[in-house]
Amino acid sequence: MKIERKDLEKSVVELTIEVETKSVAKFRKKAIAYLKDNADIKGFRKWHISEEVILKHYWEEYVAQMTIDFSIDSIYREALKKEKIMPVAQWEIKEIISQDPLIIKMEVEIFPTIEIDAKYKKISLTKKEVKVAKKEVDQAISDIETKFTSFVEATDTKAKVEMWDRVTIDTQGFDKKWAPLENTDMKEYPLVLGSWMLVPGFEEGLVGSKNGDEKKLPIEFPKDYHNADFAWKDTEFTVTIKKIEKAQKPEFTPEFIEQLRGKKLDFDGFKDLLKQEIFDTKDANSRMEEESELIDELLKLTKLEIGDKMLGEQMKKVFEEIKQNMAQDNIKMWDYLESLKMSEEQYMDTNVKPVALRRLQWELILHKIWELEPKKVEVSDEEMNTEIDRIKSGFQNPEVLERLEKLYTPENNYYQELKTRLGFRNLIETFFSKKK
Repeated sequence: MKIERKDLEKSVVELTIEVETKSVAKFRKKAIAYLKDNADIKGFRKWHISEEVILKHYWEEYVAQMTIDFSIDSIYREALKKEKIMPVAQWEIKEIISQDPLIIKMEVEIFPTIEIDAKYKKISLTKKEVKVAKKEVDQAISDIETKFTSFVEATDTKAKVEMWDRVTIDTQGFDKKWAPLENTDMKEYPLVLGSWMLVPGFEEGLVGSKNGDEKKLPIEFPKDYHNADFAWKDTEFTVTIKKIEKAQKPEFTPEFIEQLRGKKLDFDGFKDLLKQEIFDTKDANSRMEEESELIDELLKLTKLEIGDKMLGEQMKKVFEEIKQNMAQDNIKMWDYLESLKMSEEQYMDTNVKPVALRRLQWELILHKIWELEPKKVEVSDEEMNTEIDRIKSGFQNPEVLERLEKLYTPENNYYQELKTRLGFRNLIETFFSKKK
């Protein structure tokens, strides 16, 4: 076999392969044998059909094409081995130059060559310090209270509206000449005071009202109001209180906390858990920002050309991730694209391609540095045990913990994947130093 190699753009290699006649004859025999086994020629039984009959029935051109089909996979694998090529996509035949001798021109996209300037070793970035303030924990508690607050109708005729009550109202807005304003007429509208769903001053103006009261609220819309037709407008709203419901916030008992997080904790323990959750989220976001900063620096020192097929596969993965995330929020991708007035192809090119390209660049460059400096990604048994304990700490169910215990053992793929992730994390950390 003779091979002429030509390196093209975007990690594509062109191979012109010439195969010796004796090898082609071997594949021709395989093609004819296949036709004998599968041919349905009237008057002949299978396995008893001669080569001459096969050629008369199928013609020489067809047999020649089948010979190429039978030979191409073997030829391709041998060519990859000789040229030490690592493909990332299926080959593509560009031309059959000759059938005797057999000369084929094909293209194959290969794993991209990565060249990193040694200056990357001098990259030194500042690691961001992650802290959790008390007000962040308080806000998390408040959000949970809001989500699980129930409302009970006030039956006392003397009950007055307070902030955080839910009131059902009829309302209509008017201009200075008492002409009704469009889109301000609401009937049986439930409003939680303190949610700030309506124009500033409206909710505060209902405090102190009783069931059945009719109120007039003078409201001046702010200049930056989202609807320009109402900005700076002086109005007056008539409001009728139809129902008052008092808020009942949840009590953070160990039983309620167990429903929330699967752990029976007292209130102080729950706040500690929330603090850790907030820290983990902020830490993850901080790491993402650091990685983005690092890849920007590494790209300045890297020569890397990613092929179209490799990028295309990554784009498919990113697109599927986006669709799955939308599905969790009950959003259909096609409805979303319609709202953007974009075709799928436009969205892929504009929104998906940049994400996929950056992700590939990041992964490929990190793998290259891993090859150059394997010691930077070493992970100790202590680090592994600490991370596994951290993962297990999020669960209390004995069955779940038992499964995790089996999953994270050295002979299991989960253990090795975790070790790889920690290795990459260690590698990234070498480029960052803490603030002094």
